[in-house]
Amino acid sequence: MASLDSPRDSPRPPARRASLGARVGVLALQGDVREHALTLEALGSVAVPVRRASELAGIDGLILPGGESTTIDKLTRIFGLAEPLKDAMRNGMPMYGSCAGMIMLADRIADPSCDQHGNPQQTIGGLDMVVRRNAFGRQRESFETTLRFEGLDRPDTAGDDGPGTQRREADTVQAVFIRAPWVEKVGDGVRVLASIPAADIPDPGNDLPAHQLTPAGVARIVAVRSGTLLATSFHPEVTGERRVHELFIRMIRGEA
Repeated sequence: MASLDSPRDSPRPPARRASLGARVGVLALQGDVREHALTLEALGSVAVPVRRASELAGIDGLILPGGESTTIDKLTRIFGLAEPLKDAMRNGMPMYGSCAGMIMLADRIADPSCDQHGNPQQTIGGLDMVVRRNAFGRQRESFETTLRFEGLDRPDTAGDDGPGTQRREADTVQAVFIRAPWVEKVGDGVRVLASIPAADIPDPGNDLPAHQLTPAGVARIVAVRSGTLLATSFHPEVTGERRVHELFIRMIRGEA
């Protein structure tokens, strides 16, 4: 079982770390922290919970997990993490955000939540894109589908392919969308890695706002990358899909 109680403020190991697996932080304020930690450790990396700014010094990259983006935003400010996270990102720390984490990495939110004083929620930013929260609908509209995803390695297989052997395509992932955002617009420096065709989005019925009704033929962007920043609308950590995390680790190592 993955441990979320790794020693804090541990010194940065020497340069030979790449041969030992990356030391990856998981923002541990709210959300599916444990699932990301289990995936990382299954891949041979060290999962480090990050709750304080000082803990950013001992990691090679950071995952912003799914959860409630408004809650994560408030907690990063309460715990004094908001500005240190922005500084780490600006200084080149690789970051991967899933679902709410994608929202936290977006420069702009189309429909930000506002507090009681009318102040819109804040993000870390870094990805030149516009996201819309809960774009695919509410909890009951959650769904799973297969997506084509660029930049993934071919999964390992046991034994030789033979009659009756099922081999998954290298460029597809099984994606779970739970109150997920989508990306409405990207800047020139943002690469789209995966989109979901309108035909594959379940019909939510007629009780959703107009912006959530997908016009015929319009695909929705659900995975992007820009430099050392990666984001997905969906949750690979809950399906057993490890290749998105593998991609992130290769990004940390400078191999992708």
